[in-house]
Amino acid sequence: MLAGLDFPPAQATWQPAAEQLLPAGVRWREARRDDLPFFRQLFAETRAADLAALPWPDAQCQAFLDSQFALQHLHYTTHYTPAYFLLIEQAGLPVGRLYLHDDGHQMTIIDIVLAGAVRGLGIGSSLLRVLQATSLRDGLAGIELHVEKRNPAAQRLYQRLQFRVEEDIGSHLRMRWAAAALS
Repeated sequence: MLAGLDFPPAQATWQPAAEQLLPAGVRWREARRDDLPFFRQLFAETRAADLAALPWPDAQCQAFLDSQFALQHLHYTTHYTPAYFLLIEQAGLPVGRLYLHDDGHQMTIIDIVLAGAVRGLGIGSSLLRVLQATSLRDGLAGIELHVEKRNPAAQRLYQRLQFRVEEDIGSHLRMRWAAAALS
């Protein structure tokens, strides 16, 4: 199912501000094709609860997840250019992904996902603080993202970091952090 999937060539290396805000041992690097199996597994982990109630056999669930992952990946890599596709590592092991689009006016978090085993350890909030510092450094107006309504933990995190709901778009909320909030 991963055949034919890849990342577009990097336009430039992401140069964040304030890397010291990250917990010890956490870093990022540009995602590569050989990271796709981990990203597929991460995608499946985030959708496990959705599929648990379905009476599908495991093979059907896996085929569905694989197709949804491929469609999401193609959407992200096709509709967000230029973009930074980053693998998040802790102690050299993959623990998440961070996909960013910077149009020169504002930053959009296309996707940010951490493996369940590392959620709640401060990695996500640290990454978001780095993005906020980078937005300020680069003179951007702010950061935008979409969060599922059924993900109250993520909503609370974003609200703690001064993201505000700008629009209810059905299954998701569009949230925005204004750079003026920290300047």
